[in-house]
Amino acid sequence: MHYPFNEAQKAVRSSWEEAGIYRCVEDASKPKYYVLDMFPYPSGSGLHVGHPLGYIASDIYARYKRQKGFNVLHPMGFDSFGLPAEQYAIQTGKHPRDTTKENKAHFKDQLANLDLSYDWSREVTTSSPSYYRWTQSIFLKLFNHYYCTSLDKALPIDGLIKIFEQHGNLDVIAACDENTPHFTADQWQSMNEKQQADILMKYRLAYRKESMVNWCEALGTVLANDEVVQGVSERGGHPVVKKPMVQWTLRITAYAERLYKAIDGLDWPDALKAMQRNWIGKSIGANLTFPIEGSDEGIEVFTTRPDTIYGVTFMVLAPEHPLVAQLTTSENSKEVEAYKDAVSRKSSIERQQDKSVDGRFTGSFAVHPLTGDKIPIYISAYVLIDYGKGAVMAVPAEDDRDNAFAKHFSLAIQEVIDRSNSGGERGDKQGQMTNSASLDGLAPMEAIQRGIEIIQGKGIGDAASTWKLRDANFSRQRYWGEPFPIYYREGIACPVDEADLPLQLPDTEDFTPKGGEGPLSRVDDWTYKGFPLETDTMPGYAGSSWYFLRFMDPTNTDFFLTKDKADYWQDVDFYVGGTEHAVGHLLYARFWHKFLFDLGLVATEEPFKRLFNQGMIQGQTCFIYRDAQEANTYFSADHPSVNDSCQRIRILASLANDKGEVDIDELSCWRPEFHDATFHGNDKGLFLGEFETEKMSKSKHNVVNPDDIVTRYGSDCFRLYSMFLGPIEEHKPWNNQGIDGVYRFMNKFWRLIKASKDVILEASEAKSSLQILHTLIDKVDRDLSKLSLNTCVSAFMIAVNDWQKLDKLPQETMKEALRLIAPFAPVYAQYGWELLDGEGYVLDQGWPEFDATHLQKDSITLALSFNGKRRGEIEIDAKADQQTIESIALSSEVAKKWTEGKVVVKVIVVPGRMVNVVMR
Repeated sequence: MHYPFNEAQKAVRSSWEEAGIYRCVEDASKPKYYVLDMFPYPSGSGLHVGHPLGYIASDIYARYKRQKGFNVLHPMGFDSFGLPAEQYAIQTGKHPRDTTKENKAHFKDQLANLDLSYDWSREVTTSSPSYYRWTQSIFLKLFNHYYCTSLDKALPIDGLIKIFEQHGNLDVIAACDENTPHFTADQWQSMNEKQQADILMKYRLAYRKESMVNWCEALGTVLANDEVVQGVSERGGHPVVKKPMVQWTLRITAYAERLYKAIDGLDWPDALKAMQRNWIGKSIGANLTFPIEGSDEGIEVFTTRPDTIYGVTFMVLAPEHPLVAQLTTSENSKEVEAYKDAVSRKSSIERQQDKSVDGRFTGSFAVHPLTGDKIPIYISAYVLIDYGKGAVMAVPAEDDRDNAFAKHFSLAIQEVIDRSNSGGERGDKQGQMTNSASLDGLAPMEAIQRGIEIIQGKGIGDAASTWKLRDANFSRQRYWGEPFPIYYREGIACPVDEADLPLQLPDTEDFTPKGGEGPLSRVDDWTYKGFPLETDTMPGYAGSSWYFLRFMDPTNTDFFLTKDKADYWQDVDFYVGGTEHAVGHLLYARFWHKFLFDLGLVATEEPFKRLFNQGMIQGQTCFIYRDAQEANTYFSADHPSVNDSCQRIRILASLANDKGEVDIDELSCWRPEFHDATFHGNDKGLFLGEFETEKMSKSKHNVVNPDDIVTRYGSDCFRLYSMFLGPIEEHKPWNNQGIDGVYRFMNKFWRLIKASKDVILEASEAKSSLQILHTLIDKVDRDLSKLSLNTCVSAFMIAVNDWQKLDKLPQETMKEALRLIAPFAPVYAQYGWELLDGEGYVLDQGWPEFDATHLQKDSITLALSFNGKRRGEIEIDAKADQQTIESIALSSEVAKKWTEGKVVVKVIVVPGRMVNVVMR
């Protein structure tokens, strides 16, 4: 007797849809709980079995919380702007709006096939004008605010203008560009409108300026640092170079301290929190200036080790440093320019990871501000323009990179820390200062503070802290993104009126970026009030930085989120997604949320209370070997002709069985290059592939479509097996063979459910079944709360095996079991619930209550020992007192044997464990 999953899915889904059981409304009588999956992009390739892992886990938890009495918000939407759809549009000529619509429909069908409890009435899509109208509105709020450092919050730019009008900016403590000039109120009043606008742009949280960016010519756009991997674009693997461009930028660095401090209080995985701390990268030290020989200018550096200042023997600048052109002498210019060009083709991450030693001498020298010594000035890729000041005072005795650089170029190395008595090593803070004038004899930690005092006293610098975090590039030279609500009047960036939002993306058939400008630059009449509009668009992370808030109030046409909805839902209680979003999305979302909190528009300062990273489902990739000289010749993996010169070729994994035997006929028909190929099998006439576990992806031909699994086994079996594979936070391979065991379990359970119908047992008869049930309730409740979902599935299997050993099972016990398995297998549970005459929806029946009394036994077995040596055991009433236990022990046949001829001195009873008879 098999569980009829096709029949069940058809009946139950229809009932759910008609009743709208997943629609969620605010309900002050219940505690709220917000469960969210990270925003998916609806690609044309759809889901493979790895994608739903997190979705199923979060769905189980959402259903669990609902059964526990919470009002659960569990929405879903689509992050639909960005490069993938536009690249596809360029290749095919189809408008990204149309492909996005098609992909969304396919994606939703696949999700529906998994019976996830999403409230689709709250669906949001970032490329919908009704949504990005509010993304544009938030951008304008960023544009119209600055960050007051003294109050540690964002304030309206209008208030800053009033301060400038009355006092100038001499006493303003705010986040701004480093090159912001000081001015008085009179000087402000004397500026023209354009000059004032340029000053304000240096304070705005959304501002426009020239900066070094990651430019990808093939994609025709700027990329964020996290979109560049080893010098190429993450999407497509195209070369990326550094170049200066005027870009819209978000001043996330203003929030660096708050973003950094709040990490400790987050209920996130430790590894993820460490990644955020590292990306923000707080450093405490001093800023100081090294004069340039023969010039009135100087090179400003930031150092965390002012104690080592007397060990500086050369300086290294980032190749992009603005002083490089001035410092480079004519005899060095050719080599310097060639080196700069080569470095521009590497990403910041690639430069940090590259441990090779290289650089070029500019031909110029700096002057040590304390000793007066001449210091040669070099450039090198290991110094980044967007970290610190883009220049380092090199102390080769105390820094490994500086040391390797000094040795490579035969530069001086001045020891400044004596470690002869400390046993330390280069770079640590052990030992005593030496060769350092007034710092000599101090421990390095003391010398750091004293060094700052010396720097301040000499007037060459001051104490400071710096951040690895850089302001976020917010411009893309693409079509498929949110238009900036900005127009230009006489060269001044002006905001589009809120009442005129959304500024909708215009229709165009030409999506190709050209010459560093986006496609919008070629759209006729792309203007506002007769003035040109911004032609860049916002990046993909714009809409995903606040989407979780729109789910709280998705249909409001007057505001992106009303106060009553914000106060009720507050934040995301449980957020599930992959570690690939550890830096970009999460950091930007936290920044936007803190900004909106400053404005009083959200109820909490952090958006995601608890975060969980699911692992990766890996695929089994199948390889065969191709002859290095004969491209049309292929070998079985165990053929003697296979050697290091052969090429490993991936083939469709489903073309091989679980023994690795490849179906040559099917392979020949699969792709054109195999149609007329020659295949050499092994000596047994078999053609074997070689399996390897890799990330599941379409390009590796190892994708397993969840629709195929659901068609064969049903959605509940797919859900249970996905959880049964192992801890959801770990990477694990998918194996279709293993799903049969879960399918058999479901059918065994189903037979028990059917057999229990209308069975009513007396309390004494039901005792064993209830003991199994409440053991299961206790286990599942504890494990589910801590997301140990694989052990929950194992517990169900153990319980079913135990129930099978009983003669009869009461209907009420099976109904309780169905309530328990409902989060994991919702259709299965509902269909069984109706079979057993349950009323309503099992999802609304609450969570089974654990009753420990059902685990209590009528009798227990105690070990029986004599002078500490175990000789047998006795069965006693579980409630027997000590006197009764002693009496039973001494009257047993075992006691008679071992006490014969001896005197019993005393009887020691260890409750629940043993009885020991002491004799002599």
